[in-house]
Amino acid sequence: MRRLGLAAALCLCPAASFAASNMPQMDFSNPLTTSQVVWMVIILVVLYRTLSRWALPELGKVLKNRAEVIEADLNTARAAKAEADKAVAELNRTMKEARDRAQAEIAAAIAEAKAKALQQSQELNARLDAQLEQSEAQIAQARKTALAAIKPVAADAAAEILTRLTGKTATQAQIAPAVDAAYDTREAA
Repeated sequence: MRRLGLAAALCLCPAASFAASNMPQMDFSNPLTTSQVVWMVIILVVLYRTLSRWALPELGKVLKNRAEVIEADLNTARAAKAEADKAVAELNRTMKEARDRAQAEIAAAIAEAKAKALQQSQELNARLDAQLEQSEAQIAQARKTALAAIKPVAADAAAEILTRLTGKTATQAQIAPAVDAAYDTREAA
């Protein structure tokens, strides 16, 4: 308000007559110019009072309301971000636990499969060993049977060879000890 009064006083001062000679719009000796300046001052004062009493407080309220809404929205966004961060942390923790559980289950399954395979391998080895022993026993028995069956043939062959080489005929009692000795030697090998 003081500024407005100062501006009006400067406009009405006698120094303005200097400007009037150069600028006709500043000729304050003309009553029309003076009335225009007075009305301009009145309009500016009314406009200033109206704006300062009604429009500017309303603008202030709008700006304050807008700042409050923005602050509330920011607080809501911060709270939502904090909840989202919490949810992400919980999700990461849950995923880590699930991953750890899955890896533990996989390790347990692998260990179980290895133990089962080892057990099956031992059972198979035991069964193969038993079959091998049984087969070796069968082979040994078959060999004994074959060697036992060879004794009479060997005795006959030895008798025949002796007869052809020496011309003498040998009895089974004479040939049997030599065939038995050869048989025992063969069996020991």
